[in-house]
Amino acid sequence: MIEANNAISALNYFSTNQTCQLYRSNSSTIYVEFYSNSTFVYLNQSSMSISILNIQGYQSSTSLTTSTTISSTSPSTTSSSSSTSTSSSSSTSTSTSTKTTTTTTTTTTTTSSTTASITTPMTTSACNSFLNQSTYSTGVNPFSVAVVDVNSDNQPDVIVANGADSTVSVLLNAGSGTFNVQTTYPVGSYPVSVTVVDVNSDNKSDIIVANADDNTVGVLLNAGSSTFNAQTTYPVGNIPQAVAVVDVNNDNKPDIIVANTGDSTVSVLLNAGSGTFNAQTTYAVGGGPQAVAVVDVNNDNKLDIIVANTGNNTVSVLLNAGSGTFNVQITYPVGSYPLSVAIADVNSDNKPDIVVANGADSTVSVLLNAGSGTFNAQTNYSVGSSPYSVAVVDVNSDNKPDIVVANVADSTVGVLLNAGSGTFNAQTTYSVGTNPSSVAVVDVNSDNKTDIIVSNSNSNTVSVLLHC
Repeated sequence: MIEANNAISALNYFSTNQTCQLYRSNSSTIYVEFYSNSTFVYLNQSSMSISILNIQGYQSSTSLTTSTTISSTSPSTTSSSSSTSTSSSSSTSTSTSTKTTTTTTTTTTTTSSTTASITTPMTTSACNSFLNQSTYSTGVNPFSVAVVDVNSDNQPDVIVANGADSTVSVLLNAGSGTFNVQTTYPVGSYPVSVTVVDVNSDNKSDIIVANADDNTVGVLLNAGSSTFNAQTTYPVGNIPQAVAVVDVNNDNKPDIIVANTGDSTVSVLLNAGSGTFNAQTTYAVGGGPQAVAVVDVNNDNKLDIIVANTGNNTVSVLLNAGSGTFNVQITYPVGSYPLSVAIADVNSDNKPDIVVANGADSTVSVLLNAGSGTFNAQTNYSVGSSPYSVAVVDVNSDNKPDIVVANVADSTVGVLLNAGSGTFNAQTTYSVGTNPSSVAVVDVNSDNKTDIIVSNSNSNTVSVLLHC
């Protein structure tokens, strides 16, 4: 994955030989994620000097101490600027795995520009929105967070998918917006998305997780007393990246829908009863689907599938054809490298609209519903650097849904208040942990005000920002 620092960049991935080509960039900083046992080579054909600054890594071992060193070399060019090359190493002792982030910096002269963004420090001054933040430890590389009551005490709990140690964490709500120490449960290899829904009609919320490295979804049924049974896994497509669980065939049983980034499909697994699921049916979508949402967008009382496609910068809309089947996708252009999608009626016309976080150009796109399941051209709003996750929820009790986005590269969450008629004000940002990759907006302290919960993938924490 490449994330660009307040800039545009583009990447080609060649599956035949598993190589990448960065073919367009005006960025000053480029973040590259890769497995540390792989070879990383770049070709500098610009007039700029490029150096590798920092390395950490995905290590896949049960118990080891590793030292990873990556050297970078630029080929000779006729450029008049000097070319530098550095080496960086990191030593990690771990019982599971750690994530690798390589930072490449270009030495250029840039002009600063002012954006309509306000960064709010965490202080003890007069309360103004989301200033009261607490952090809680999770597993390694918490990529996804869900906030749902799993022990029937009417207090929402935090559930996190920890990619690098292949677990889910459950942090029970201790009251007043605080949370107990995590309990972890093993799942499949590299879980990257989690949702929590009662799938077996016993009035207890169950955990469903997308396991990216073994191409499965795992279902952990709620055993009661705040515990969960071992996962049951079901095969899906290649590199499942996102999961949603809703009833798509109107039989009052929630079904599983998965976005498979490796083969550009969505999988639909219909609920067979008692918390079990039928074999998948797959549907083609755009290139590299990264996120999925399932909402009725054409008011026919059947839930439709909406997918964010990173490979061709589109969203796909697959209208429900009945009986749990779906029509061929219709695609709409969005920003560069869409990583997350949320669906909500943002202009109060009783038609759900599409909101997308675009990782490579640091924007969110809003596509207003034009009726009959079609959508108008996008309107874009600036957010923080490399937005990775988006939620659309009313945070200021004015009955208009607002946009909340996790900005992975500058470690903030941005809040864009709804200005009416489907437009949004400039973001206000709040600092959180390192590299926030998922955001949920839920009232966790029963004060009738929505709070923000963020999983921080590189500090192994969740941040809870109470609304004051």
